[in-house]
Amino acid sequence: MNIPANLLYTKDHEWIKIEGTTGTIGITDFAQGELGDIVYIDINPDLNEITEGQSFGTIEAVKTVSDLYAPVDGKVIELNKNLNDNPQLVNSDPYGDGWIIKIEVLNSAQLNDLLSPEAYQSQLGQ
Repeated sequence: MNIPANLLYTKDHEWIKIEGTTGTIGITDFAQGELGDIVYIDINPDLNEITEGQSFGTIEAVKTVSDLYAPVDGKVIELNKNLNDNPQLVNSDPYGDGWIIKIEVLNSAQLNDLLSPEAYQSQLGQ
């Protein structure tokens, strides 16, 4: 299973990549594998901010729908519009083209509460 070392993780299987004050968020390889074939990502196109621990949208697979949870507080910068026509990018490239949302991180102290790659791997029992 792929758990990149340059990301932080949530217990709910989201990841965030920090570049300056910008955070790129997606779901982990483990999560996409558990969901199966992803058919739709539902995020309000008018979403302006996300709040740590709160759902900011849903991800729909053939057999289930799951909430997407914000790892930190942030101001929405961009939604991955490529997922509108190609939601399966989350399956094929969860840490690259399958990213879901980009934010301006509003409270960098919240990053300290996220899991390191090693802690996330341990949570998965690997």
